[in-house]
Amino acid sequence: MSLRWLPNGICVLRMLLAIPVSYALMHAEYGIAIWLFLLAAISDGLDGWLAKRFQWTSHLGKILDPIADKLLVVAVFASLVLTGLVPVWLAFTVVLRDVVIVSGATAYHYLIGGLEGRPTPVSKVNTVVQLMFISVVILQAGWSMAPRWTVDVIGAVSFVTTVVSGIDYVLTYSRLAINERRMRGKQSS
Repeated sequence: MSLRWLPNGICVLRMLLAIPVSYALMHAEYGIAIWLFLLAAISDGLDGWLAKRFQWTSHLGKILDPIADKLLVVAVFASLVLTGLVPVWLAFTVVLRDVVIVSGATAYHYLIGGLEGRPTPVSKVNTVVQLMFISVVILQAGWSMAPRWTVDVIGAVSFVTTVVSGIDYVLTYSRLAINERRMRGKQSS
């Protein structure tokens, strides 16, 4: 029996985990929230590692993985805003970046055709920083385990990496679109 489905199954699990993590945060069940969130965060690396290590990559996985990431992060940030643990401006920045990326990918797909959306190096750093920030916020809310300044510093770094990675995506994929249009123009002439 093949396990090629496993990375995609892990992505679906990460999507589903957004619901109980958000529910636990909304009900101040920080112990449950942190464990489920950490499981989801670990699954983000695990599915990619499995897909690459065993060559279990698939077109569906390339779609599911970023959707699962965005769904988890947006759901958790929304819950943290609603509970007053994260400022609205930071959550707005995170959500706006994801909306810009998804809108850009959709436009690229329909205007240029196809798109193998690969995360940029800056985006990978941003993901790690956002996951660290969310973890520290939950730990601070539940057990005051992180000094308040740590939450503020990681929050500031999260804001900067969110903005920089959003700009990086726009520039990177705009260049790709321009180059693709040029190549098509040369082929048709």
